[in-house]
Parts: sequence; structure tokens; C-alpha cells
Amino acid sequence: MSITAERKQTLVGEYKTNEGDTGSPEVQVAILSERIRNLTEHMQTHKKDFHSRRGLLMMVGQRRRLLDYLKGKDQGRYETLIGRLGLRR
Repeated sequence: MSITAERKQTLVGEYKTNEGDTGSPEVQVAILSERIRNLTEHMQTHKKDFHSRRGLLMMVGQRRRLLDYLKGKDQGRYETLIGRLGLRR
């Protein structure tokens, strides 16, 4: 359900805005999106796992807040990020 350290490093490398960047909204949203994808697959097989469902909903809310923040700061970065991640909004 969680992502490996190697996968996290590749996501940071893909979405970083400058060298040494690990905390920009783009990197955080990319990592959250990967975790959400993994947990969604888990929830499809374990439908009654309500503890994980709560964690999934909290991650989705966190990602939504980060995307709203990025949209308010820089519309262009927001649009490129959702395009790269394949998100609907």
C-alpha cells in the first residue's frame, strides 16, 4: 500500500522544480497521487476496510488542498501538473 523509497525518489526527480527540491507542491501532490493509486487498488479488493478508507479520504483531501493552493499561486504550474498526473481537474 505504501510506496518504496526508490519510487519516491523517482517521483521527486520527475516533479522537482529545482535542485534539492523535495517539498514543493508539485512533488507533494505527485507522491500523494501515487499513494492514492496504491490505496485505491487495495480498496477494490478489501471493500470493508474502513480504516484504510478513512486514510484514503484524508489523502484525497490533502491533495485537493495542495492543488487549490497551487492554483491560487500559479495557474500555469497547476495546469501543467494536473496534465502530467492525469487528474480530472
